[in-house]
Amino acid sequence: MNTSFIDERRITEVLQEARPPQNTRLRDILERAETLSGLGLVDTADLLMATGEDRLQIMEAAGRIKRKVYGDRVVIFAPLYLHNECINNCLYCSFRQDNEEAVRRNLTPQEAVDEARALAARGHRRLLLVCGEHPRLSSAACIAETAQAIYAGADIRRLHVNAAPLSVDDFRTLQEAGIGVFQVFQETYHRKTYAAMHPSGRKADYNWRVTAMDRAMAAGIGDVGMGVLFGLYDHKFEILALLQHSAHLRETFGVGAHTVSVPRLRPAAGAILQRAPYPVDDEQFQLVVAVLRLALPYAGIVLTTREAPGMRDELLAAGVSQISAGSSTSPGGYLDKDREIAAVDQFKVYDNRSLKKVLKAVCNKGYIPSFCTACYRKERTGAGFYHIAGRGELEKLCLPNALLTFKEYLQAENGQLKEQGEEIIHKALNDINDKHMRKQVKDRLARIEQGERDILF
Repeated sequence: MNTSFIDERRITEVLQEARPPQNTRLRDILERAETLSGLGLVDTADLLMATGEDRLQIMEAAGRIKRKVYGDRVVIFAPLYLHNECINNCLYCSFRQDNEEAVRRNLTPQEAVDEARALAARGHRRLLLVCGEHPRLSSAACIAETAQAIYAGADIRRLHVNAAPLSVDDFRTLQEAGIGVFQVFQETYHRKTYAAMHPSGRKADYNWRVTAMDRAMAAGIGDVGMGVLFGLYDHKFEILALLQHSAHLRETFGVGAHTVSVPRLRPAAGAILQRAPYPVDDEQFQLVVAVLRLALPYAGIVLTTREAPGMRDELLAAGVSQISAGSSTSPGGYLDKDREIAAVDQFKVYDNRSLKKVLKAVCNKGYIPSFCTACYRKERTGAGFYHIAGRGELEKLCLPNALLTFKEYLQAENGQLKEQGEEIIHKALNDINDKHMRKQVKDRLARIEQGERDILF
């Protein structure tokens, strides 16, 4: 398959010409971004050069754009690691094949169901299944079997998948199993760096990995998630390459990246690479998130527990729309946290707060936690999602679904979070201008108080 859509020469040329946008040019870029039409490579590169007050203006614009598209809701999810067996030797990862420190574990479908039940009991309804890259354990058949077992045996409403690239037929197997987003991160789009970081295993094949999204979409998976591991190479290069990748998907399939994840390189037990060759400091990272929101206004920006609590809370105002909470990065990590010998974590977690504490922090920042899975179950995915979003109607659905799912979570709560959550719901309900919609939401909230569950718009 042709991979010329990642044009390193063009990216290099743009970055060589990039300059911090001053005054009129900065205002012009931000005004165009706020029309929700996205940004091209040149504008994006210039924004990534910004510093000082200009950087703060960009972050503020990103917050406004996020509210225009999604309102004040923040989607909550948790990763569920199925196994840590891997045939690759990625220099930065604990799961690499030659890591002799790694304690390996592979969850059976029933063990995965037990983990999912534990997460559901805490309030989660949306999980991300994560796999190491192993020919048998990461096969489409194994992932599909586990997904179907979780759907049947736990109160989980949508499963997304982060796994190795597959063939079109194998992607079709996952699509038929009812998964939501399929994630696969390129890690770095810079070919020379990619080769150095992935010396052996199937992942060493850059072309097979960078074309995974094409095969997933050809198989009928409407929503795909991409990302890079910031710190492996120049973050400005990576962002422009990611925009090229998303533009290629949009031109080919009518829809670009559904989500973009922004992990920074973190220490990992037994990894060869413990420090980033191209470190991204906190101010640069904040700008990365904000510029991505301007460049890809309809993409969900995903922030994981690789970041510390303060950074995660702050970036909600700069465009982040999805966060993991109460996370474990090892297979069996939710039920076996107290075991003397535990499977190795993929990376060091920097935000160890429980789901409840994360929800309090989200509320304290003035946002509404959402456990919504409605779009996947109402077939508002792929091009359909972008059609609704482009008409400015997504927020009208996001807010009611956020309120209903948060209300459902609060039924098992008491104390400060219960009071705070109910106050947030009451205020947001009164802010709905459409009287008919407000009444519908109010009626459904009352049904939840009476014990009904899983109500959605």
